[in-house]
Amino acid sequence: MRRTDIDTFENWRKSSYSGGGDGNNCVEIAHSSTHVAIRDSKIPHRATLTFPTTAFASFIEALKRRCVDAA
Repeated sequence: MRRTDIDTFENWRKSSYSGGGDGNNCVEIAHSSTHVAIRDSKIPHRATLTFPTTAFASFIEALKRRCVDAA
């Protein structure tokens, strides 16, 4: 994905699972119809990880299964 495509994400939101307290340990996530992007909320102008939507959905499902298996 080109850098200019990443810059078009307008719906960044903080994760509710990124830490308590002052909220400084947060990641932000944004999505488009084809990709999901993740960045560090403390330094949003730095590196952004971008994944195809289907790959990110598979990743999240694998995490959920792992959490259920560990319980």
